[in-house]
Amino acid sequence: MGTVLAAILAIAVKFKGLLLGLKFAIPAWSFLLSLGAYALFFGWPLAIVILLSLAAHELGHYYAYRTYGLPARLPVFLPFLGAFTAGAIAPELEQDAYIALAGPAVGFVLAGACYAVGLATSERFWLACADISAFLNLFNMIPMLPFDGGRVIGAIWPPLWIAGIVAFLAVAYWIGVPLFLVAIIALLGAPAMWAAFRGRVDPRAAAMTNSARMRVGLWYLAVLIGLTLVLGQAHQGLGNLASSPL
Repeated sequence: MGTVLAAILAIAVKFKGLLLGLKFAIPAWSFLLSLGAYALFFGWPLAIVILLSLAAHELGHYYAYRTYGLPARLPVFLPFLGAFTAGAIAPELEQDAYIALAGPAVGFVLAGACYAVGLATSERFWLACADISAFLNLFNMIPMLPFDGGRVIGAIWPPLWIAGIVAFLAVAYWIGVPLFLVAIIALLGAPAMWAAFRGRVDPRAAAMTNSARMRVGLWYLAVLIGLTLVLGQAHQGLGNLASSPL
């Protein structure tokens, strides 16, 4: 790994692209660090599936930013906290909602493709990939900040974050999320939600028409339903394979 890094740095210096190399270095090393951390706890096959699912999700955000002509940085991965893609603030709240939805939408496409391959081949691996990808993206659709679902709901009607908080706590308890991770996630989203509840209004909200809110809401429901269906079908397929005779 050190040899590979040295070669990359040598090429960057030779072609006077050191700054460009540094642009890719942090995302690459954060990816490798997260991969090693997940592999330590879950093993390499599951770690690779998780990281590739996260990468596809974040690249969805990245290309959505670029589609709207907004500058964005490549995804940075945080072990056991997921990943994030930093970009400029969209001038319209509806655009911001679609940038947030782009990640789960790409995740839905990936999960659906994995499920289709698993269905055609009856391979447990592909069904597991669909199951994991759909679950990770569905979890991210919880309507509470800092999740993507929270950003989307913030463009529709911020008070719905209250329902998101309840949903997050219920899901976290159901799947056994460690308390310290729950606390970290809550701290990341609390400042923006608290500011909104105290009356601070996003200035972009004034331009959000009812039709725009309806469009965002329909796209949110479409991705939510799609991920739920893929998750259910992949989970059922895994159960059928487990119960089938050898």
